[in-house]
Amino acid sequence: MIPFLDLHKINARFEQKFNESFKDFLDSGYYILGNQVSLFESSFAAYCGTKHCIGVGNGLDALRLILEGYKELGKLAIGDEVLVASNTYIATILAIKQAGLTPVLVEAENTLYNFDLEKLEQAISSKTKVIMPVHLYGQLAPMKEIKKIANKKSLIIIEDAAQAHGARDADGKLAGNLGDAAGFSFYPSKNLGALGDGGAVTTNNTELASIIRKLRNYGTSSKYINKYVGINSRLDEIQAAFLSCKLPELDVDNRKRRKVAARYLKEIKNEKIRLPFFSKTEDHNFHLFVVEVEDREHFMLYLKENSIGFLIHYPLAPHNQEALKEHNHLCFPVSEEIHRRIISIPISPVMEANEVTTVIEVLNNY
Repeated sequence: MIPFLDLHKINARFEQKFNESFKDFLDSGYYILGNQVSLFESSFAAYCGTKHCIGVGNGLDALRLILEGYKELGKLAIGDEVLVASNTYIATILAIKQAGLTPVLVEAENTLYNFDLEKLEQAISSKTKVIMPVHLYGQLAPMKEIKKIANKKSLIIIEDAAQAHGARDADGKLAGNLGDAAGFSFYPSKNLGALGDGGAVTTNNTELASIIRKLRNYGTSSKYINKYVGINSRLDEIQAAFLSCKLPELDVDNRKRRKVAARYLKEIKNEKIRLPFFSKTEDHNFHLFVVEVEDREHFMLYLKENSIGFLIHYPLAPHNQEALKEHNHLCFPVSEEIHRRIISIPISPVMEANEVTTVIEVLNNY
């Protein structure tokens, strides 16, 4: 069996460092927002090239706290519209709704699995205040084009970088430093994954960063003094320690992922399987390797019979989810077709060459 993702094997490489970090954590006697969180925040900000990183509980909270921070700055108000791609993961939309803002879904295109830029521009109204591009599957959204659209209307750009750790544009700038602020997830399966939940906000806006630091901790400005109506969403001290162990290997691991992807793209030759677009640059970290097939149920059964792991990211478009009833009447044909056809095959920095070969052979024989 070739697993879709072997998290044990990925993390076993860091076991000694994890143990050392855990002992330091335990001996410190300081378990919430201590030195480990501060150290990781400094390291990740430096990595992304931003002035600030604020560790939070998860990726959804990261996006929500950015929006709440802009509300406190007077840049956003209840009901303002946020443009988001119609094929994103539901968490992106939940963050917008939880902040009291209005998500406006925009049709996707199926090359980068991102905004249809023409429809993005058409969706802007007098209530639009934010564009929230999602670097889906680890591939950067077309940020230069999005910035041009945003600049015309003085819109805020908030990156959903939950899957894009280490993805880099043609100018060498990394995800997390391509808009006004960005939200990251450190869910265990991410390219930079914790051993539990975790997230972060990155930004160059010092005032925004200061507000988010308070909002993540009950809105506290000093001990038991609350300036804002905040939430409890703090990056765990132990998870920060583990992330600090793994961060130095992120670029190396991303290169390993791209190497696997390069083999797939070169060696999978089957007209029944549509392969993803890749510019052959570092703008894709291949968090996921997503292919499209016409008869997904049949393909899934074939993969099971041949002991190849897979997952679907994601089986149902957000506007068709029961949780988003107010969007159920909408129609996004491209997005719906994407969600009907896509399936993710194994890719990770610990895949052996023979495992990659097996996946290729199985797909070519489909």
